[in-house]
Amino acid sequence: MDDKQYLQTLILEGEHQQQDFKYRVSDAQKLAKSVSAFANTNGGRLLIGVRDDGNMSGVRSEEEIYMMHQAAYRYCRPEASIQFDTYHVDRRTIVVATVPPSDRRPICALNEEGHQRAYIRIADENIVASPVHLAIWRESQKLQGTMLTYTDSVQTILDILQDQHLPLNHIVRLSRLPRPKVVTLLARLIRFNVVQWEYTNQQFLFYQ
Repeated sequence: MDDKQYLQTLILEGEHQQQDFKYRVSDAQKLAKSVSAFANTNGGRLLIGVRDDGNMSGVRSEEEIYMMHQAAYRYCRPEASIQFDTYHVDRRTIVVATVPPSDRRPICALNEEGHQRAYIRIADENIVASPVHLAIWRESQKLQGTMLTYTDSVQTILDILQDQHLPLNHIVRLSRLPRPKVVTLLARLIRFNVVQWEYTNQQFLFYQ
């Protein structure tokens, strides 16, 4: 399989949770969002020089390639692992940037003000991670032998979520517990597969 056939095979998959097309790279900070999202989820690849319709337009300049490296190594905290592979098709250069899932989550992208935000990949979108996701990553770094204790607070949250899909703010209000405590408990319950989450209508919902 030559370069053209290989890239066409990838392009036929379209954009999905582990693949994104980038027509051109004009802003390393924006590209860092995609790197963050892939690293914090299941990994993925960016096909750079490919339009949304799958047409291979090619990378236009060395500056774009420089910005790709900047996205991973300057605008991600901590630095994200990323591999760049270059392919040549019909006198056009296509770059495939492969991002593995990170074991140092969250990988955050720096915005224009220098603030850090973590992203996750859902379908073909990069979504800002919720406070619960940040707590889930903190929980995952704890010892594997940690037990889940069914305290009154835990039971309160489980009672609220019985047969309901609710956003974080609703759970906080109904439980009358401090928001940081609710975030921590939800993360723990998700870690032990007692509670699940989904992203619907541009919000995270939690349920049993």
